[in-house]
Amino acid sequence: MSFLTHEQNGLVWLTSSLLDGVCHGFSTRQGGVSQPPFDTMNLAPGRDDDPAAVRENYRRFCGTLGVDPARTVLSKQVHEATVRLCTEADAGKGLLSPRDYAADALITRDANLPLVVFSADCGILLLYDPIHRAAGAIHAGGRGCAAGIPEKTVQAMTAAFGTRPEDLVAAVGPCIQQCCFETDGDVPAAMTQALGSEAAPYLARQGAKWHVDLSGLNRQWLLRAGLRPERIDRCALCTACRPDLFWSHRKMGEARGAQIAMISLGEHH
Repeated sequence: MSFLTHEQNGLVWLTSSLLDGVCHGFSTRQGGVSQPPFDTMNLAPGRDDDPAAVRENYRRFCGTLGVDPARTVLSKQVHEATVRLCTEADAGKGLLSPRDYAADALITRDANLPLVVFSADCGILLLYDPIHRAAGAIHAGGRGCAAGIPEKTVQAMTAAFGTRPEDLVAAVGPCIQQCCFETDGDVPAAMTQALGSEAAPYLARQGAKWHVDLSGLNRQWLLRAGLRPERIDRCALCTACRPDLFWSHRKMGEARGAQIAMISLGEHH
């Protein structure tokens, strides 16, 4: 289990060795054409970046992964626990046509329908069911994690596709790590209310503040949903510590781009 860093023509992205059997990638901020403060691989439309630059960034990132940018389905993230079942009718929504939904998690069984979730500190997770050939992409920040969106997405895949949690493989992508995710007591309280004693190992009090292991909490939700520990990969990179690779809402505020996680199923045989 490990996250691998790739570089091609200046474009840098990450993959998980566990998801070797499916097309996927976690973007960084390197390798695009956006101007500051969106420099350079900003993949979030609607952040005052030049739309033509964002489309070119998608062309480059999708070209590296071998998927069609015109078929991408973009989440519309509102920090809730809504899971959307995406079909052929959703191809292109968010990049080429408006999104007629709000959803922090996307699931599909359709081939060549790249699912996209965004992050600038929040957790981003990819799920793959190799038995039923299904995929999921999850945005799980503090609120989404407390609302149990990783577990809800697994349950939605079970309901829609017959997915068995023990068959799933998952990659928990780069996010703000415990070193930098400092909060007041409200976040730990919400996590403890949701996860009970299972939350405790991921919450550390330091003086008046708490440090929260968001990545660990999201992984804990997957374990609770029935995934096997050895089938969950977790990236150790911190978006707040690595401004060379990532945008961080906490460090940069609103004047920034966003990175993505993308997963796309190939043709079913």
